[in-house]
Amino acid sequence: MSDRGVFKPAESVTTAPLAALGLIGGYLAARETGIRPLGGVVLAAAGAYAGRTWAAKAGAPATTALALLYLGGFGASHPLAKRIGAWPSVLTVAGASALASWALVDRRR
Repeated sequence: MSDRGVFKPAESVTTAPLAALGLIGGYLAARETGIRPLGGVVLAAAGAYAGRTWAAKAGAPATTALALLYLGGFGASHPLAKRIGAWPSVLTVAGASALASWALVDRRR
């Protein structure tokens, strides 16, 4: 382990894949294990890791907007799944969250 700790510095993390991973991985973990709270743990862990970078690179307003989109996407995926199916719904909200993360934070490098 290096002297910088367990995690990469917040400023060097790319968040778009994390946002997508949290939503897709959370759904997949809950679906495959049958343990819905496990999906929530995956969702929360990826969101928290992305959130520290959102805050470091873009500040509080962007972090709030991205967190609301991320969590709102999780909530919206449920009724959306009834209309278009589970996987299309999860992929839609994951894509929206990843795109917003890239646009507001990641492209600033």
